[in-house]
Amino acid sequence: MNDDIRTEIDADTGIGTITLNRPKQRNPLSSSVMRQVTDALAVLSMNPAVRAMVIAAEGPAFSAGHDLSEMVDRTLDDEQAIFDTCVEMMDAVQRIPQPVIAAVQGPAIAAGCQLAASCDLVVASENAVFGTPGVRIGLFCSTPMVALSRAVGRKRAMQMLLTGDTIDAHTAADWGLVNLVVAPEDLNAQVTALATRITSASPLTLQIGKQAFYRQIDLPQDQAYTAMAETMATNAVTCDAQEGMTAFLEKRPPVWRGA
Repeated sequence: MNDDIRTEIDADTGIGTITLNRPKQRNPLSSSVMRQVTDALAVLSMNPAVRAMVIAAEGPAFSAGHDLSEMVDRTLDDEQAIFDTCVEMMDAVQRIPQPVIAAVQGPAIAAGCQLAASCDLVVASENAVFGTPGVRIGLFCSTPMVALSRAVGRKRAMQMLLTGDTIDAHTAADWGLVNLVVAPEDLNAQVTALATRITSASPLTLQIGKQAFYRQIDLPQDQAYTAMAETMATNAVTCDAQEGMTAFLEKRPPVWRGA
């Protein structure tokens, strides 16, 4: 890794953090940065000590989106490669087994908004704003639209996409893009508290649940129920599920084996 991002693991909490680290440039998602984030997600996800992940950013902005300087005077193949790299990063966020929390301390714009929306959970500072303003520069936010529309619904997504207007953190929470809005000085502590609550569960169960959520979310209801009944039955016979149910009946804390 170079200095564009930082990665760290807190051994006490089991939280792995990926920090965007180009604050002077408002943390643009260049092709290089997106590849680094994708690689970091893969490396951290394979570490058994990492139970949850956080994507954060240095400086006043979470991310201003794509690095426009690498998108001018390029060929169609060049532009396609940029957006393929973007899609790969967003897919990686949801593909890895650990829950991923976005810690949004400032503006999350265009692909920055997409990255936040792609995370499993979002905790935002009161200073954060969210927007997809590509329409104003002639480049409609089509890939951010995928994650955004699944988070806030069709009409609200279209409002953001067609106007290019930003919404504040409290509106984002009301619309379903953000889980929790906190004071700026409390952001890190609240993210850690949320991640710690999550990591008290069985890591195997979290993996099963996260993968199942994204597998069923866009299926018709009858297909979703069929798939999830099979998933839940398979989950129920794992060692951790049997331990969890037994511990509940015996009124004692469970001991997770991850199996």
